[in-house]
This record gives sequence, structure tokens and C-alpha cells, in this order.
Amino acid sequence: MATAQELGVEPQQIREAAEMLRQGNLVAFPTETVYGLGANALDFLAVARIFWAKGRPRTSPLIVHVSSIEMARSLATTWPEQAQVLAERFWPGPLTLVVGKKPIIPDVVTAGLPTVGLRIPSHPVALALLQEAGIPVAAPSANRFTQLSPTTAEHVRRGLGRRVGYVLDGGPCQVGIESTVIGLTGEKPVLLRPGGISRSDIEDLIGPIALGGAVAQGAHPSPGLHPQHYSPQTPLILVTGGAVPESGKGVYLQLQSAPTHPATVVAMPDDAQEYATRLYSTLHEADEGGYDWIAVENPPEKPEWEGVLDRLRRASAR
Repeated sequence: MATAQELGVEPQQIREAAEMLRQGNLVAFPTETVYGLGANALDFLAVARIFWAKGRPRTSPLIVHVSSIEMARSLATTWPEQAQVLAERFWPGPLTLVVGKKPIIPDVVTAGLPTVGLRIPSHPVALALLQEAGIPVAAPSANRFTQLSPTTAEHVRRGLGRRVGYVLDGGPCQVGIESTVIGLTGEKPVLLRPGGISRSDIEDLIGPIALGGAVAQGAHPSPGLHPQHYSPQTPLILVTGGAVPESGKGVYLQLQSAPTHPATVVAMPDDAQEYATRLYSTLHEADEGGYDWIAVENPPEKPEWEGVLDRLRRASAR
């Protein structure tokens, strides 16, 4: 794995960003999934700035990023055996574990719930920042609420502007969609949000997991559960058989079927992981193209596509 310096981020930049976090400021930084908007997770006012910068409702909890399993356990009231097994296998990586939280984590981080989502990111810049800062860092995606997640530093700057004080540019994100979130506070593990690690890979380790994530009202058990989310400004529609709109200027993200009417065609990978890596960056480009619509060919209903399908369905909700 490349070092932060090999990705163009100098040690002095890491030190400056870490000091800003400790002082209660916001720092945007790359993870392997998407760019995060970070604040000291133990500082109520710093975390409140995240909600202000994003326009995010307080009912949507934040994921807390840590530098080690030991730090994660220090923030948890319980740490079931399944958490240890999953952490040892998938951390650092795109997996968030929801466990009981200690009072040291302010309620603003967790939407008032007694649980907290924890993960260790694998991006070398994120790891270097967390190690230098020496604190847990609450960090949702570094974008305005419900809009497209950022996978480059330029996406962050374009989306948040002066709302973020410091942006660490570590290049494009490699996973491309947000982390998988697993709830471990009940009798059975629950998939709260599909993401960068497939449900089948998790079940291979700990057995069957229930499907969750449905929200009626009130606090959400996981981020990313609003019906409309991850959305470009340009209307996005899911289509089958290439059935794109007949009118207007559009772009079509194609897997197999040719469009039934004229459109700018973007060929997408037929591998789920490669597709996820390219998804947000492709949608950002399409959003800048002056199109009337973005049509996306429905990916297959297979377990490895679960995270991509979740993002596209929420992005197309109106």
C-alpha cells in the first residue's frame, strides 16, 4: 500500500490537519470509500459544525473513525465476539460496526441513540491523520446532505466551498461507495447499510445476518437510510432494456443494453467492485454535462451488487 507521502500528502500537512481537528475545526480527508468531513468525535461543538456544513438533520448519526481496535473498544460499552472477528478480518477497511457507546461520545454524534458506528479506514492518509491526531474522528461524507458523495478533493471543494477549513488531497477513492454497516447490539447481527464489503463475505465469517435499515420516524440506526440520498442535481432514473427517455438531452450508463433513443453512452464495468469505484465519479461528470436526465441501466439483482443497487435506488428517489 502506498504511503500518504507517496500520494502527495506531506507529513507537515498531516500535522496541520491533526492540530486543526484537536482544536475543534473541520478537516476533509480521503478514505478508501469516499472523502469524509471530520471533526473531533469527543467535542460536541466540533461535531455540530459537521451538521451545519452539510445541512444534515440530527436524526442521521455519524460514523466514528478510529486508528486501532483498542481505540474502538475504549469507546464501546460492549464488544461482542462477532465484533472482534469482523474487526480482525476487515479492519482497516470499509466496514462499520454498530455497538453500544460510552458516555464519552456525545449524543449529537449518534442521533441520541445509545449506539455508535465505528470503523478503521484503510486509506493511508486517513490512517496517518488518525494516528497523528490521537482522537476518534466523526466523519460523514464531505458533501451537502443527500447530494452525491465526493470521491476526489475537487468534489469536496466544489460541494462544500468555505464550509470546510482544510482539505487533504489524497487522490481518488478506490472503493467508491460508503462502508457496509453491521449492527451488533441485538440477538442477531443486522445489515443496516450495504456497502464496500458484501453481505456474503460477512456471513462467511459470522453466519446469517438479518436485513435492517428501514426507518419510520426519529433517529436512524445507521447513516445513509434516507429514501433520497447520494443524488446528483440532474434527475436520475433507473431503466431496463435501454429504455431511456424519448425527449431531452441525456446520458446513459450502460451495462449491456443499447439505448432505445439517442443518448450519450457511458460504458460501465460489469464487475460490481469496479462499477462501485467508478459510480460517483461518473455521476459527478454527468452532473456537470448539462444533461436533462441521467439514465442508469439496472445492475443485476445479485449479492455482490447490493451496495451499488442501494445507492442507485436512493439516488433515483424523488
